[in-house]
Order: sequence, then C-alpha cells, then structure tokens
Amino acid sequence: MKQDLIIAIDGHSSTGKSSLSKLIAKQLGYTHIDSGAMYRAVTLFAYQNDLIEGNKVLVEQLVPRLEEIFIDFRYNTANNLNETYLNGVNVEDEIRGLQVSSMVSPIAVIPEVRDYCVALQQKMGENKRIVMDGRDIGTTVFPNADIKIFITASAEIRAKRRFLEFEREGKTISFDEVLKNVIERDHIDSTREYSPLRKAEDAIEVDNSNLNLEQTVEAVMKIISSKK
Repeated sequence: MKQDLIIAIDGHSSTGKSSLSKLIAKQLGYTHIDSGAMYRAVTLFAYQNDLIEGNKVLVEQLVPRLEEIFIDFRYNTANNLNETYLNGVNVEDEIRGLQVSSMVSPIAVIPEVRDYCVALQQKMGENKRIVMDGRDIGTTVFPNADIKIFITASAEIRAKRRFLEFEREGKTISFDEVLKNVIERDHIDSTREYSPLRKAEDAIEVDNSNLNLEQTVEAVMKIISSKK
C-alpha cells in the first residue's frame, strides 16, 4: 500500500482486535500498535509496586508514579510480532493473564492514565502507516483516522474464545469467571466518564460472532480496499 494511512480498530474486549490488527498490519506492511497493551502494562506496574489492594487501585499513589513508566514495542523476528516492553523488560506474557485482565479496566478509567497513554499513542502515529487497536482510537486518539473499524461479538462468544485461550495456555479457570470478567469489562469500558468505549459515527461495524479470525481479516481488508 502506497498510501500513508491511520487505521483505527476499536471494539469490545476479546473480539480478537489485537490478532486482527496484527494480521492487517502485516498484509499492508504497516506497524501494529496494541493500545490495550499499554493499559495492561500500567496495570502490571501497579501490581509490581503494590499500588493495587484487593480490587482497589491506589490512584493517588499511582498517578505521580506514571512518570516512572516507559512503554515501548519491539519487533520479535522469531515470531514476527511486536511485543510489549515495560521499563526495558519484555512483559508480553505477564500482561495477558487474568490478574491483569481483571484490573485493567479500573486502571484505564483513570484520566491521568488515559492522558499518558493517549499522548504516547498519538506520538507513535505521527508518521502514519499504522494499525492501532483499542477502545477509543477512532473517537479520542485519532478522531480523524483515515479508516475506522468497530469490532463486536456477543459476550458469550467472546468469553468462550477467552476461555479456550486460557485452556491452551494451561491456565485453570471456569467459563463463568471468564464470562463475568467480559461482562464487567464491557460495563466499565462503556460507562466510564472519561473517553468511554463507543462506536465512532463514521466507523464501520463488523460483528464477528460467527466469523473466525481469517474471515474477519477478509471482511476488514475488503473495507480497507474499498476506502483506498
């Protein structure tokens, strides 16, 4: 693709946005940026520094320490993926566990955390030619993105996908726990006061409840091709 575009892919948790975006970026020769990984990295930092007690984020203690956090993505030639680094350490696996997943939404509603991550995301998009996925890419981070996609699927389907992913990783957790987490994250993400999850008016919705990853990629690539 010769055009220099910003492609924003938003949607609910566990819709496969990140996997989809990686494949789209690969096909286009673009850079993929997983914005959700940034919030996960901040959540991991909070755990590492005892800034989460039970289900409560110690916001007043976390905010002044945001300046200690440096997040970047590095391309791994072994698996052809951009991986997340927190203060120079590869945390790609750690940020995908249920512990981080269960607290990332409460972390992400903190205005100062969002300001920190959005500024970083916008800087990464200065040269365009990126595919960025998240919750508010087409509405807040890049409201003038060239192409906006909104991915959705039923909560039960998304929970099943996440549950099977945990099984493949050898993690023991019940389906009901995963479904509860998906529903809770939907509620927090869509009702938060600051930059809530919503479909941008000019975004094209893709429901992949009955589509596998390859079919979703095909559907999105058709949309991108029609917009070029």
